[in-house]
Amino acid sequence: MPQFADVLLPLSIPGTYTYRIPPTMSLSIGSRVLVPFGRKKIYTAIVSMLHDNEPKGYVVKEIISSLDPYPIIRHPQLKFWDWIASYYLCAPGEVYKAALPSGLKVESETFISPNADFEEEQPGMLNDREKVVLDFTAQQGRVQIAEISNATGFKNVESVVSHLLDMGAIHVSEKVVDNYRPKTETCVTLTIGRDDEQALNAFFDQVRRARKQELLLLAYLDMSHWISSQKTLNEVSKDELLKRAGVSQAVLSAAVSKRIFKTYKKPINRFETLGCVTCEAPTLSPEQQRAYHEIHQSFKDKNITLLHGVTSSGKTSIYIHLIQDALNSNQQALYLVPEIALTTQLTKRLKAVFGEKLLIYHSRFSDNERVDIWKKLLLSNEPCVVIGARSAIFLPFAKLGMVIVDEEHDSSYKQQDPAPRYNGRNAAIVLASMHGAKTLLGSATPAIEVYYRALNGQYGLVELLTRYEGIEMPQVKVIDTKKSRKKHEMDGMFSQELVADCRQALNNSEQVILFQNRRGYAPMVRCKECGWVPQCENCDVSLTYHKRLRSLNCHYCGFTLTLPEICPACQLPGIEIIGYGTERIEDDIDGVFPGEKISRMDLDTTRSKSSYDRIIDEFSQHKTNILVGTQMVTKGLDFDSVSVVGILNADSMIRFPDFRSHERAFDMMEQVAGRAGRAHKQGMVVIQSSEPDHPVIDYVTRHDYKGFYNQEIADRQRFGYPPFTRIINIYLKHRDDSTVGEIAVRYSNMLREIFASRVMGPEAPLVARVQNLYIRQLVLKMETQASMTKVKKILRDVYERLITVDNRAKNCRLYYDVDPV
Repeated sequence: MPQFADVLLPLSIPGTYTYRIPPTMSLSIGSRVLVPFGRKKIYTAIVSMLHDNEPKGYVVKEIISSLDPYPIIRHPQLKFWDWIASYYLCAPGEVYKAALPSGLKVESETFISPNADFEEEQPGMLNDREKVVLDFTAQQGRVQIAEISNATGFKNVESVVSHLLDMGAIHVSEKVVDNYRPKTETCVTLTIGRDDEQALNAFFDQVRRARKQELLLLAYLDMSHWISSQKTLNEVSKDELLKRAGVSQAVLSAAVSKRIFKTYKKPINRFETLGCVTCEAPTLSPEQQRAYHEIHQSFKDKNITLLHGVTSSGKTSIYIHLIQDALNSNQQALYLVPEIALTTQLTKRLKAVFGEKLLIYHSRFSDNERVDIWKKLLLSNEPCVVIGARSAIFLPFAKLGMVIVDEEHDSSYKQQDPAPRYNGRNAAIVLASMHGAKTLLGSATPAIEVYYRALNGQYGLVELLTRYEGIEMPQVKVIDTKKSRKKHEMDGMFSQELVADCRQALNNSEQVILFQNRRGYAPMVRCKECGWVPQCENCDVSLTYHKRLRSLNCHYCGFTLTLPEICPACQLPGIEIIGYGTERIEDDIDGVFPGEKISRMDLDTTRSKSSYDRIIDEFSQHKTNILVGTQMVTKGLDFDSVSVVGILNADSMIRFPDFRSHERAFDMMEQVAGRAGRAHKQGMVVIQSSEPDHPVIDYVTRHDYKGFYNQEIADRQRFGYPPFTRIINIYLKHRDDSTVGEIAVRYSNMLREIFASRVMGPEAPLVARVQNLYIRQLVLKMETQASMTKVKKILRDVYERLITVDNRAKNCRLYYDVDPV
């Protein structure tokens, strides 16, 4: 039996740590164990290797306990985590922390308790804040730092606690906390054995004069099959028993007090049963059938195939048939979507075909719900299909046979903060290869890199360039907002032509989508007298106004201010609102179309798990007829009655200092245009721009993806951008602006000694301070064939050299963003 285990900790530290295995403990690779780390902390670690090689030079700590009788992850999950850590230049522990639901990571939490023997050596030894904290701790007995902060309202409570600890006024202890709670229901059973007829007769004697208790006993005997010895004894839930007997909880409590019944908790499925009634997969049109067969032919030679299908061409129906093929082959399928909102509509379609074989997984689920889905997949090898956002790639699949990445071009597949900053699409491709599965990438506007690989034979390519049932692509009308404003034909953000098209659609009982890619009421507030603009205290950004909350919010750190009535700078009532967000569009369109029911879909209205369902269902059922939204409304949503789509400000998407800005603008406009005219008639798209002749808008007007691609790929090749190079953004953050600037310059010079002209910068990004950390950015352009493992080692070695040269770099936060979008 191995004596040592290398374990992975959910921390941003390189590599693994070795612990001694207690003699009586049996472990497997992939099992969870509790281990001590540091002076007092306890973490859940994952066993990655078992061996007999005792480390030299230090005392090896012992594993505290094993948490599982079986591994909590499957092969090849550890290998997949290692790939993500290596490619995206982060610590394996950061991948583990992102991959496993929080409910599976048992950790110790710090508790504060008073020292009963503490006395002030002299009056005034404790300041007022320390006295308040110490008094609160004494009242509560044992508290966490967060509880002290909430109760007292003090900021930086940690420093107060630290000083009290130094004086011996308090004790600090660690308690292991398991946050996972299985869902349970209360069941009822008799307190006697099933064959004890004498005791059962005695029960009837006891309840002879209590008619309701007698009804309860009779109902239980019937529901449980207690008397029918040849039948298996059924468990009886408390709620079902009370309903059958028609009695109250008080009657059951009385029977329990007589020791007739006893109750117990039974773990149950947290999710409602989907039901077994299913229908056949949708019948494919001749064009869909052709694409479906071509995909199968492509899979014979290529493991990855791109389905380039225009909006409303019926790609989802093809996906359903491919998933059905995987399930029929006793395999599992993963269906990735970029936004949680898409799971709402797709779930209904997939549920109708796959019933209980469908599982849903995304971040809007609670920790307990995600743990239950994880365990269901872990403990079963049954064929199933999982639909989810990017985090679903971390689930413990047993027999993954098909991976579908819908809307593969979407930037939402890229994780931004915190690490690992992985791309869900690219990671899904690697996951599929490790399982020996096939990958289908689908989009109406494929990512430039993906289409390039498809044209060059790295991926298979199947095209579906006509809409389902021959519906024409929407007509696109471009409004020159400069001319319209000069002619006084604009009402706020709405041109007269857009309003007229919307009114005609609404009069025809059709629906309208208005796209504005900025949430909140207005992006800026300003004093028209002195020019004062409220800024975030922690970030270099102006605050966004949210009218319903009457607050000014920072979308980077959450800092808030109440909107002032009078300018705090000049003391004059000159506060004005500048610009338009979705909240203001919603208000203004209500004035244009009074009485029309309007809904809004953005981050502010979709924070709960059910909010997506509510907004989409209300719009689908014509309870609302105008939908205002950010980029959430661009992504694959299917509404039959939408005939007009308005893009209110195309300029904000096109004019952005990033090499992908034109690609993002084309994708968003073409995708949101695709929401129009999906059922029985050609739709209308109205694009408002001060640059109506811009090439990107021209390509959208003609729905010319290939023309746009040809121009974009030529520019990328000319200037050395992906897919001809690989981009790595390097960020340095520090609380002092001059310090981070000096360190960044020194670091960039050291990198240039190795990478030469491949290094660009450092520069301050557009938002140069976030959460009181000043930022510098370097860009590293690498050849596509460069080994990321070697690049990671070089970057780490250079940074370690930097620390020896400049000790201030130790306090500088550094991280990498590989393949930024």
